[in-house]
Amino acid sequence: MRTCAAYLTLADRYEPGLVEGLYLQGSLALGDYRPGVSDIDFVAVTSRTPDPRALEALHAALRRTHGEVFFDGLYLPEDALRRDPEVVPDGPAVREWRVEAVSRFERHLVTWHVLDQGGIAVRGPAVAELCVYTDWPMLAAATRENLAGYWTSWRNRAVLGLTGTGDWTVAWGVLGVTRLRHTLAAGRVTSKTEAAGYALETYDERWHRIVREALRIRTGEGEPLYRNPVHRHLDLIRFLTHVLDAPDP
Repeated sequence: MRTCAAYLTLADRYEPGLVEGLYLQGSLALGDYRPGVSDIDFVAVTSRTPDPRALEALHAALRRTHGEVFFDGLYLPEDALRRDPEVVPDGPAVREWRVEAVSRFERHLVTWHVLDQGGIAVRGPAVAELCVYTDWPMLAAATRENLAGYWTSWRNRAVLGLTGTGDWTVAWGVLGVTRLRHTLAAGRVTSKTEAAGYALETYDERWHRIVREALRIRTGEGEPLYRNPVHRHLDLIRFLTHVLDAPDP
């Protein structure tokens, strides 16, 4: 991938010897990368604590030449990946081109699990050799908390019209809750597109229209399935309520 090659060239120029390993996680690791929609999510394994000013210069230079897609990720020593991310200290990260010298960004079990499941080694040893820490019972518990907390609150905001009614809202809501339900059912972190297939197989046909609409938005393929945005938003709210109220798989 050209962005990764450019990043490594710049990293070796601005911070020689810093980046010992570069691994891709997120949608790329899950086989669900969508150009123009997905970010590039990375984990950089470092030999030392990075200089924040050097990181700012590095990512500013990368943005000038490859700024069409966010290159988001975190910097940490290799041994941190063998520990529970809850006990890994805050550290450098990059989010939407902004360097955060001390951050919790992406330092959580989802990142560790996705990296372990399908992480792509661009530089450094194979992911299997990293012995990445995983804890499925803890991740499952956190997933349930996410549904009960963030997503229930987000559904309530949607009811009040505080989330907007555009395409992003539909795709984020439908695929977000479905992905978490599918993750619990599959016993692994799943992708949004894969989760849409799960929803079409699992949920009653009356929900298929809103699921297909969300999938259409994500893939950019096909024609809109709704003429009226109000009707679409109401279907979104009803679907969210159905999924959130469903018992665990």
